[in-house]
Amino acid sequence: MMTRRCIAIAASAAIGLGAALSAQAQQSGLVNVDLSNLRADIAKDINVDVSQIPVNVQVPVGVAANVCGVDANVLARQDKGSAPACQAKNKSQALNQQVQRQLVAQK
Repeated sequence: MMTRRCIAIAASAAIGLGAALSAQAQQSGLVNVDLSNLRADIAKDINVDVSQIPVNVQVPVGVAANVCGVDANVLARQDKGSAPACQAKNKSQALNQQVQRQLVAQK
């Protein structure tokens, strides 16, 4: 009886780990996010001139899903020949941080 319970617990843990690894794999991809509607707001948030904010930025799937209002699975299933893309509809701290990182990398 105890052996069956241990096996059931181990199986449940393995299934949970598999699901977590699958979600992490989906998060590892980058998505091209169009910032054209939010450039002025992002510039204000990170205290730079709007001309420095790129029109597009690459961000992790989770960030893109949040700011674009699209399910991460939908983004992950987009055409595998090119990076998935979406239009930002919302700001987030994570998006601001990604934009700042890109600006620093360009210098």
